[in-house]
Amino acid sequence: MEQKEPEYFDKTEAMLRQYIGDRMLLFKLKASEQSAKLTALIFIGTTILLLAFFLLLFVGIMAGYYFADLTGSLFYGFGIVTAFYLLLLVLLLIVRKKHLQPYITNMVIRKIFEKSPDDENNTNSQSN
Repeated sequence: MEQKEPEYFDKTEAMLRQYIGDRMLLFKLKASEQSAKLTALIFIGTTILLLAFFLLLFVGIMAGYYFADLTGSLFYGFGIVTAFYLLLLVLLLIVRKKHLQPYITNMVIRKIFEKSPDDENNTNSQSN
């Protein structure tokens, strides 16, 4: 019996090392998947924001010329558009901490902890 005990502990140690290695690999894979999803979300969001910026830029130029035609002065026409954008900026600064920042924070957290179909299958099989 004495010969079996050291062998038992060696096997147990090897199995424990294998288990820890597998868990670390699983953690790395999940972390890389979540960071890839977050990177994709940031890239898509940046692209959308860039396109929205150009849209607002050209719409603003068009509106400036439209109001310049109505008022008869480029100064007043573009001044109206500038006042509108200034009003939007002030509104954004007012609501950013209460509404915008929590929304973005929650969206990023949801994306990081989003469960994949594999996670749901593992949870269901473990609970049975």
